[in-house]
Amino acid sequence: MTRLLEILISLAIVALLFTIVGFILPSSRHLEHSVETNRKVTIVFDTLNSVRHFKDWNPSVAGDPNIRINLSGPDSGAGAKVSWSSEEKALGAGSWTISESEPNKRVAYAIEDIDRGRNKRSEFTFTPTGKAGRNIQITQSYDVDYGLNLLGRYSGLYVASNIGEKMKLGLASLSNLLATIPNIDYTVLGKDDPSMAPRVVDRPGENLLVLNAAVPLNQITIQTQMKTNIEWIKKNMAANGLEAAGPVRIITNEYGSQIYSFDVAQPVRKAGTDATAELKGLNLSNNVELLYNPPSKIAMVPFKGHMSNLQNVRDALRAWAMTRGYETTDRAYESWKNGIDAGFAAGQEGEYDVVWSIK
Repeated sequence: MTRLLEILISLAIVALLFTIVGFILPSSRHLEHSVETNRKVTIVFDTLNSVRHFKDWNPSVAGDPNIRINLSGPDSGAGAKVSWSSEEKALGAGSWTISESEPNKRVAYAIEDIDRGRNKRSEFTFTPTGKAGRNIQITQSYDVDYGLNLLGRYSGLYVASNIGEKMKLGLASLSNLLATIPNIDYTVLGKDDPSMAPRVVDRPGENLLVLNAAVPLNQITIQTQMKTNIEWIKKNMAANGLEAAGPVRIITNEYGSQIYSFDVAQPVRKAGTDATAELKGLNLSNNVELLYNPPSKIAMVPFKGHMSNLQNVRDALRAWAMTRGYETTDRAYESWKNGIDAGFAAGQEGEYDVVWSIK
């Protein structure tokens, strides 16, 4: 009996000490970690202001190939939400929701997950650093409240080694992700005219007559070759009863220091028929080929200017699409809406739709 009483007293003392220490421990925790990138602040902000890239950098959803991830709310900004559900106990179910964002300054997330605590939140702030402020320091903070939950307060002892390590891993992955995005200031696209801004649209199925070329990097040579290819394509159109289903396209294969390799492509259809129906059985000559593009999503931006500026526009559009969580596929192309000559003429502006296929 005495032995039992001693055990009960010992347990009571332990419980009392547990309670006292628990109340002494902080009722909340705050962590901060940083990483530096040489990417422009617009690229950093737009990448974090959308949840489409969440799986590519955040370890909260890493480690389970069968995890179920759902995106909801707007594409970016406050209300954009990523939710997940996993059979892995270490991941469980949870969500990150953008609660606030200030362009090029900060993005704040509200967090729901299996870790102890409530009112969990994480904020990313962006500070110019390095020579002339060319780099950006990304600082991630994490805050959690435990209130009177003693188990939560004790779990806070391990926040630095648990959540803190995840933050370091996530920031390293984010830095690697940003390094894959062209460091181009795409905010100039549509800056003064919203109708000229980049957008994502659906492209229906289409048929193209295509003729390849590779010529020295000389504008007169390039212009002449483009027009020659167009004439060969027109002859094949006439021979097969086809008509144009849109402006001629130039598809860039390789823009090297000495050689420009490209395809001239003309969207076509049988006269009086649906342009989206796949064509077959054409009699083509002079290396002209038929290509069918199935329906696809594309990133597109209108542009006016000289053709020598198109490579920069392609890169800027690709950067814009990648920050929004899209992967560019295939090759970039431009629809030359007012013809080939306008794109080369001095004092005249070519009009184009610059396009990347995306997924």
